[in-house]
Amino acid sequence: MDASFWALVGLILFFALLWYLKVPGMITGGLDKRADDIRTELDEARKLREEAQALLAEYQRKRHEAESEAEAIVAEANAEAERMTAEANRALEEMIARRSKAAEDKIAQAESQAVAEVRAKAADIAVDAARTILTAKVKDKVADDLLTSSIDQVKTHLN
Repeated sequence: MDASFWALVGLILFFALLWYLKVPGMITGGLDKRADDIRTELDEARKLREEAQALLAEYQRKRHEAESEAEAIVAEANAEAERMTAEANRALEEMIARRSKAAEDKIAQAESQAVAEVRAKAADIAVDAARTILTAKVKDKVADDLLTSSIDQVKTHLN
């Protein structure tokens, strides 16, 4: 018998031994277990992916809300700044108007005071001139009476 025959017999005995020890069942069981593990991992990965997508959607929604809120805050701040600017301009205009009015009042008061001082000075000069003229031309009691009445008249008419 040749070596091929004994190789064939050895191969058949080897396969019988494998079948007797239930190696094909162990291999199939191992492969089935591996397939179950892979299926479980795939299910977990699918669940994690769904959770990640849900989180992503939630974060995108929150981001949109935050952007909308930020835009609203910026718009409100701009409106407030415009309102404050308008209020400051109005207050400035009012202050300028008040100061202008006060300056005009002071000018008018100074003008009326100057006119009064000029009138008083003119009255004093007129009185002194009348006194000098009357003293030189009119004498005695008539001069005194005339001088007194003239001074009184000038004071009443000028003031």
